Parts: sequence; structure tokens; C-alpha cells
Amino acid sequence: MKVIIGLGAILGLLFVLPAAEQVFAAGSEVGEYLDRKAAIWGLFYRLMIVAFTVGTVVSGLIVWLVLRFRESNPKAKPTSYEAAGSW
Repeated sequence: MKVIIGLGAILGLLFVLPAAEQVFAAGSEVGEYLDRKAAIWGLFYRLMIVAFTVGTVVSGLIVWLVLRFRESNPKAKPTSYEAAGSW
């Protein structure tokens, strides 16, 4: 779990920091203009790609878990407390 959280944090920083740097550094150099609307839409686009990718992976994992651990699975075995009937 630590690996997943760490990887998510690193990927998030790789996407957010360059875009945020462009947005906040708009007026740092004289004569250079930055279209903030384009930079914000670029950031939105990158984050939506990440969100859809994470959503797809999570949805796929949920479907796999449901299919893997359903009761009608031929390889399913009752746990020790289910077999003994002691809840």
C-alpha cells in the first residue's frame, strides 16, 4: 500500500508541478505573456487523463474482485468460521 501511495504522489507531482509553475510564473519576465486560460486547460486535461486512468484501474479491480470471490466460483472454499457455523 505504501508503494501505491508513493507512486501516486510522485506521478501527481510530475503532472501538477510543471503546470503550476507556468501559471504562477506568468509575469516574471518582461515582454513574455502566458495565456493562463490555455495553461489551466492543459492542467485540467492532464489531471482528467490521470483521473480516468485511476478510475479505470479501480473499476477493473472491483470487477475482478467480484468475479474472483463470488460464491458460485468453483474454487471457492468456506472459511474456517463459515464451515463451523460460528459467527
